[in-house]
Amino acid sequence: MSHAGAPVGGLLVLVDPVARRLDGESVRIAKDVLSAGAAAKICLPDSQEEFARALARRGHRQPVIVGDDRALVRAVGLLHRERRLAESTLALVPVGPVGSLGLARSLGVPLSAVSAARAVLDGRVRMCDLLVDDSDGVVLSALRIASGPVPPRPAGPSVWSAYRSLVRTLTRPAAPAADGHRLRVEADGELLADVDRPVHDVAVTTREEGGLAEVTVRTDAGAVRTRARSITVSGADFRYRADASLTGPVRRRTWILHPTAWTLTLPHPSGPAET
Repeated sequence: MSHAGAPVGGLLVLVDPVARRLDGESVRIAKDVLSAGAAAKICLPDSQEEFARALARRGHRQPVIVGDDRALVRAVGLLHRERRLAESTLALVPVGPVGSLGLARSLGVPLSAVSAARAVLDGRVRMCDLLVDDSDGVVLSALRIASGPVPPRPAGPSVWSAYRSLVRTLTRPAAPAADGHRLRVEADGELLADVDRPVHDVAVTTREEGGLAEVTVRTDAGAVRTRARSITVSGADFRYRADASLTGPVRRRTWILHPTAWTLTLPHPSGPAET
């Protein structure tokens, strides 16, 4: 771990549009604390496209994301796709409902706007591993595939399709929960589960500067745990939760762990824990 401190180029404070709408007071507090402690350029994008453009034009400023888990994942993903993720130390001031800040909490970011903003100014830097999938999507902390029915991908909404869906819901009994996915799960080429046995749960988590991901696969025969750099899941359609977002259905996906791929500013361990 190294010390962060206010960067020479100043701060680029990117306020997520959702955060601004939901909790303007916390946004104001974050802006005030950051502006008082460093040269800060405040950006208030009105859309995800404006958010992306502002981040791309950051220059030498340190990006500070004011928003929830999705905003942080979006920023990391954008920087990764620019292939410039290693150039910037990111910081997060969590703003949003508690249920949308689970990733922030797991990473060690204070949920108090004041504490998080102060950590940006005088905190420490944590090197973090990153999972990247074969569609260039990113996972900062946790990936999960749990058993359950997978609805088909919608062909496109319409009044009649919504009406037919409502009629089916009212006239047909609910389908029973699936007993598991018929999936093939491989970790660094080692077969952990195959399609001949239902898979009830797949969990993959990054570790702090670990270089390997923690992988757990649960079937009727029990749980298999290992550490790996590459995880491939294939078989029947499945959805997966990557950090704060649900993705799919897909039939095959491979994730590769990139050790110490990004850095995050956090409070010093000696500081008070605030939530």
